[in-house]
Amino acid sequence: MSKRKSAKYKLDRRMGENIWGRPNSPVNKRSYGPGQHGQRRKSKVSDFGLQLRAKQKLKGYYGDVTEKQFRSTYKEAARIKGDTSQNLIGLLERRLDMVVYRAKFAPTIFAARQIVSHGHIRVNGVKCNIASRRIDVGDVISLGDKAKEMALVIEAQSLPEREIPDYVAPDGNDKITFTRVPKLDEVPYPVTMEPNLVVEFYSR
Repeated sequence: MSKRKSAKYKLDRRMGENIWGRPNSPVNKRSYGPGQHGQRRKSKVSDFGLQLRAKQKLKGYYGDVTEKQFRSTYKEAARIKGDTSQNLIGLLERRLDMVVYRAKFAPTIFAARQIVSHGHIRVNGVKCNIASRRIDVGDVISLGDKAKEMALVIEAQSLPEREIPDYVAPDGNDKITFTRVPKLDEVPYPVTMEPNLVVEFYSR
């Protein structure tokens, strides 16, 4: 699937939160961190530690985004007029793999990246295999013919733990329109995200 397939839940354990809201997350059974020292008493976290944790959690949520890509996205958000933290969320939500995930074309963000990279997604009718492609308002995202019959896609569409957000307008089971760039409070994160701390981390 992706290079993090076998380790994706390690982020849940490290953060102590069910980042993607999945029912199989180990945090649902063990809320402490991984390793032999996972249950020891936690010491007070510094401001830098809180900022770093917020950055790791937000970056991890969006799948296999590299540090270079994430920092570049922050720099772009900082250049745009307005609230940098809101701009950052808007840019991340406009990634093609994330729009595919929001549309429930894939059960996880990792699977969304996979079906994009394998050429199963169309943007305005044209095949696109670049997961990081920036989607514009009004763009139509649809499944290729083979993808409509994939077990992965059928599983995703039946998942009860998440809904399609308002800024992704479905047209049947295989097509959506990206209607607007969302604000932080519109994004259906299963846990609290703090992009303001991410901005503080990078602006140190």
